[in-house]
Amino acid sequence: MAGETPASVPPPGVPSGASAGSPVPPAGPPLDLPAGTPAAPPAAPPAAPPVVPPAAPPAELPEEYTPTARDLPVIESGRTDTLIDRPAVVPVPEPAQDPDAPEGMGPLYVVGDVHGYYDELREALAAEGLIDADGNWAAGNARLWFLGDFTDRGPDGIGVIDLVMQLSAEAAAAGGYCKALMGNHELLLLGAKRFGDTPVQSGAGTASFQAAWLLNGGQKTDMDRLEDHHLQWMARLDAVMEEDGHLLVHSDTTAYLEYGDSIEAVNDTVHDVLTRSDADEVWDLFRKFTKRFAFRDEAGSDAVRELLDAYGGDRVVHGHSPIPYLLGEVGTEDSESEGVAVDGPHVYADGLAIAMDGGITMAGKLLVVQLPLTG
Repeated sequence: MAGETPASVPPPGVPSGASAGSPVPPAGPPLDLPAGTPAAPPAAPPAAPPVVPPAAPPAELPEEYTPTARDLPVIESGRTDTLIDRPAVVPVPEPAQDPDAPEGMGPLYVVGDVHGYYDELREALAAEGLIDADGNWAAGNARLWFLGDFTDRGPDGIGVIDLVMQLSAEAAAAGGYCKALMGNHELLLLGAKRFGDTPVQSGAGTASFQAAWLLNGGQKTDMDRLEDHHLQWMARLDAVMEEDGHLLVHSDTTAYLEYGDSIEAVNDTVHDVLTRSDADEVWDLFRKFTKRFAFRDEAGSDAVRELLDAYGGDRVVHGHSPIPYLLGEVGTEDSESEGVAVDGPHVYADGLAIAMDGGITMAGKLLVVQLPLTG
């Protein structure tokens, strides 16, 4: 996907006259006085209106961008001692609630794996009325959950992360929210940045995050544009959440049960692993979150019930395994394909599981749907 990376969008409510260091809203034409305006009396000359500086142009993807290149340079490790120990950029205070916003929370939406397909994400969000033509939050008090895997394989993973962070601030200002779960590709990118080609113990022998990142669609443009606040944001994502009877996870696996017997325990354990920043321990977490197909076969409904019994909810909603995989229509995510017909989420495991990865990386569909499903 070609296109431009979106410029940083300031949180709503920041005035154009903000003090130095504050985000500056997009600039309009210079505010010059119109011709022919009569001069003010000498005793009280009017102050010239402030001139808003033009916004910095968005960065363009370099011409040498190549998807899933296998010969990219090794990323040097050693910048940080842990994955989340560096202070992030100064956080923007959460905006005050709109007094005119409807009471209670609005409808619930979920988004499947995005994998760097920024333009397709904007189109899908706009189609559901969640953002406007400029890419800003337009859904009031609606609730939006991303199921993880923002980067790799597609061309603009950092643009996707920036958009999700932007929408989180704007949704909060409107009385709603936009939140995200941690996918295995967030763990992979964190590991590649922190550990590089440091050897880790794999079930198949010695491996490294760097090699695994490249083999799984790591993009040099994403690594080049990855900043501390992106790392901080990814490392603090939760792994499991429950909303309106829907248990939200990234991966179709029961491996979450190895990290805690409650939602809070799982999320705390994952954050602790990332804080300790032991390469082998983070690799083991990544490897377990990469498992798939636990809900697909005859015993799939039993596996779903294990998660629901432990963490609550009536249905599991997940990404990770593309729907064409689950239906047995394709062999690998990197295989050549002319397109796979995906009309919407896949409900299976006796109706207890909803798959949300529409296979955007194999010319499928980036899914954004409202829950509960109808029809």
